[in-house]
Amino acid sequence: MSPSNPTNRTTSFRVGWLIDGSGGPIQTDMLLQVVEACIHAVRPYTPEDGRLYGLIDWSQDTVLPGLVDSHVHLFMSGTSDPDIRQKQLTAGYPQTQTVIAKHLAQHLACGVVAVRDGGDRHAHVLRYKSQDPRLNDNPVILQTAGKAWRQAGRYGKLIGRAPGGNDSLADAIGRTASRIDHVKIVNSGLNSLTVFAKETTAQFQLPEMTQAVKACRAKGLPVMVHANGKLPVKIAVEAGCTSIEHGFFMGPDNLQRMAARKTFWVPTGFTMQGYAQQLPPGTLEADMARRNLEDQLRQLAMARELGVRVALGTDAGSLGVHHGTAVREELGLLMQAGYSLQEAIRCATRNGAVLSGLSKLGKLTTGMSATFLAVTGGPSNLPGSLAEIKGLVVNGHDTLPGTP
Repeated sequence: MSPSNPTNRTTSFRVGWLIDGSGGPIQTDMLLQVVEACIHAVRPYTPEDGRLYGLIDWSQDTVLPGLVDSHVHLFMSGTSDPDIRQKQLTAGYPQTQTVIAKHLAQHLACGVVAVRDGGDRHAHVLRYKSQDPRLNDNPVILQTAGKAWRQAGRYGKLIGRAPGGNDSLADAIGRTASRIDHVKIVNSGLNSLTVFAKETTAQFQLPEMTQAVKACRAKGLPVMVHANGKLPVKIAVEAGCTSIEHGFFMGPDNLQRMAARKTFWVPTGFTMQGYAQQLPPGTLEADMARRNLEDQLRQLAMARELGVRVALGTDAGSLGVHHGTAVREELGLLMQAGYSLQEAIRCATRNGAVLSGLSKLGKLTTGMSATFLAVTGGPSNLPGSLAEIKGLVVNGHDTLPGTP
């Protein structure tokens, strides 16, 4: 980015195509003006604008808001190497903090400006956020659950813990003193890779889940719930959770409930594609992963028709799901399910920002944060053109090396 006018720190961009994050029409040949860290104006470009001090020419490029990945696990990599995966699952903080820093750098390089972490067993990500000075050098906004909550003896040991002693889930949450950004509750198991649409029982029934959500609200914390299958999702939605994470095989009734209650859905469809790509071809497990994905795409098409608020999340750290690069894969799946490019971008920008309570992010309009990225060429090149970002501005500052 060229030097700003020293008198008012105004920088102007001529933009070929502007996707503003609202889901509305793509705007062409626009002027985007930034003052300090905020967007000052967004309007059509005129020939007189060519005389503006330090005008940056992105007239052959597409600009969109910085991306938000609403479901990641920063302590894990998407590698298929079993030794590395096992070491990361059991590593202490000194080893994990290096992994976390690497993953945040990968997100930034892919235009991701905020991530919503779903927790880890030792709360290493929370410790990193609280203590690691490297976070000051990376502008990616990190929100984390610390440790997730699960039912004793049920799935979720790798990302959290169960309430202790005779505590209810609500009691345990009420006693939590750590400075987390949201609460993660696990209310089902994993998807089966051998039996199609197999559902697990709910870990928490409606009364306990309802009290847990109330306890979270009392602490001012949103609630993300890992839930697959009809009953686990129904319980979470009726209890008043903020978002359903994954939501495989939850069915149309739950989608209608979510639309009515304005519950967010973070579908993480690429997890199944990751499995399908990493598992041996022709195996039952690989074929089942593809079937699971196909069903998730059908649910996404229904969600679009019903008006469910969808926020893009990748579950980065899962097998074959790499931090940063998985965002463009998830965008592609949204479009495969019938979302327009603008709608898919909204899921990855404004919807993710709203879900995370980041009111100034995700939309390119006057008064919002000057946080956006540019990719070479027109919108038809997206999401593939995200593989090589031309420029990234965060809060009005150049971020990526090579930004003009």
